Amino acid sequence: MNLNADPKFWATLETLLSTHKLVIDRPSGAAHPRYPDLIYPLDYGYIEGTTAGDGDGIDLWIGSLGGTALTGILCTFDTVKRDAEIKLLAGCTEQDVATILHFYSSFMRTLYIPKP
Repeated sequence: MNLNADPKFWATLETLLSTHKLVIDRPSGAAHPRYPDLIYPLDYGYIEGTTAGDGDGIDLWIGSLGGTALTGILCTFDTVKRDAEIKLLAGCTEQDVATILHFYSSFMRTLYIPKP
């Protein structure tokens, strides 16, 4: 049984992406506000009107394809802050996903769940 194939789960996330404003507060090439050597390889932001575990909006990566087509979910565990989060990926190619995973590789543990 493929546990990540629940169509209602994925449809709900797709609706969220298409009906809420996507805010890009760290465009591709921007430095992290606290870690200036950490450069965002793709657009990164959040979904306005949502709340994640950290109290901010749900995090979002937008890949090189752009748009709001859901690609998958990235589960992260920050080994420095000892914090876990999810991040939605939209408009990402396989190369974009690899780039995002590499971005986190030195300080986070990640699990990527592609949309079936």
